[in-house]
Amino acid sequence: MDISALGLQPALSEAVRRAHGIHLASPVQAQAIPPLLHGQDALVSAPTGSGKTLAYGLVLLDRLLRPNTAPSTRASGAAPVRNLVLVPTRELALQVSQTLRAISQYLPQLRRVHAVHGGVSINPQMRALLGGSDLLVATPGRLLDLIAHNALTLEGVECLVLDEADRMLELGFADELQQVLARLPGRRQTIFVSATLPPAARELAAHLLHAPLDIAPETGVEDIPDIAQRAFQVDTNRRTQLLRHLVSTEKWPRVLVFVATKLATEIVADKLRKAGIDAEPFHGELSQGKRNQVLADFKSSRIKVVVATDVAARGLDIAELPVVVNYDLPRSTADYTHRIGRTGRAGASGLAVSFVTADGAAHFSLIQKRHGSGIAMETCAGFEPSEMPTETSPAQRAAAGTGGIKGKRPSKKDKLRAAARHGAAT
Repeated sequence: MDISALGLQPALSEAVRRAHGIHLASPVQAQAIPPLLHGQDALVSAPTGSGKTLAYGLVLLDRLLRPNTAPSTRASGAAPVRNLVLVPTRELALQVSQTLRAISQYLPQLRRVHAVHGGVSINPQMRALLGGSDLLVATPGRLLDLIAHNALTLEGVECLVLDEADRMLELGFADELQQVLARLPGRRQTIFVSATLPPAARELAAHLLHAPLDIAPETGVEDIPDIAQRAFQVDTNRRTQLLRHLVSTEKWPRVLVFVATKLATEIVADKLRKAGIDAEPFHGELSQGKRNQVLADFKSSRIKVVVATDVAARGLDIAELPVVVNYDLPRSTADYTHRIGRTGRAGASGLAVSFVTADGAAHFSLIQKRHGSGIAMETCAGFEPSEMPTETSPAQRAAAGTGGIKGKRPSKKDKLRAAARHGAAT
């Protein structure tokens, strides 16, 4: 369907063509934009790279083109915000704002699109918000910091978008999310967006959204990302050697490697550098300047390998990234989906490789089962495992059936239930 047939303002349809060369709407855009233009709440679920950002972003920009009385600044001096997009990571905040700001450049009147996030000084962000924001993309922590500094108010927010909504509800975000929700007006449009919407996200959405639409376009064969998946059995202590071997023999030009911890990113990247492979770590404790530099160098092929925690699993759009490696297996099926979704984007093909140790074999089987895939196990000559898969006990199998590694975390579940109850009260 042509994007001009979705009910958007003609100037906006032309702007998205000029900014991004987009003429045809993706399935999620075609299904989501018309009802969202009418102000309906919605749960939007679609695969990574399917165009979810524009599915809600064009609706927010369209709102700004229509006659409206913008909220006035309070006597306290706090700047008003009209539309708010909450995201879990700094990189996603920058990516979303850049995508929408590029479109805004071609609109009849330039709209104030801002991004605020941690890792950088708060003062320039406060100055940028002095006149208010038409569309603010924010991480929850920095947003609350700006509110505490009386730099902005959320009393006039017309639409709230939770991008990567499932990640927003993970431990560490629930408290901040509730603080933000408590500052929003009761009457607003609310949109939950993610590649996956697990029960916890749907439970909270049931309390926060009013008669929401459930938008999950059916994925046709032509819409399925072209991602080949492989899995190598390997001993735990030989994973780095196998990674070096594959990078060299398979001639991978760029590789995004996922590990479990910040320390692991540093160790693996250091070992790769000592082996003559340009590699850098990427994790949440790096300064924002360093994170930006690593991504810029990776995108321009100045470095070959980035070793990252799951902070890189959401929102990063690296054009033509050929290979993703699960050095450590992800903790859940949803994390697996987001990780491998960094490759095979925008019609390109990609490869996702998983290293499966003896201790991780049962967990990888669970990931495959819930992902609906059957990946043949391989061994690489010279790296055959010496350990056999660990036998699991009935208790371990029961835990795997309820979520495997993530299954027994009652404190997190209690927090999410409390978040849902609080959302209902507000």
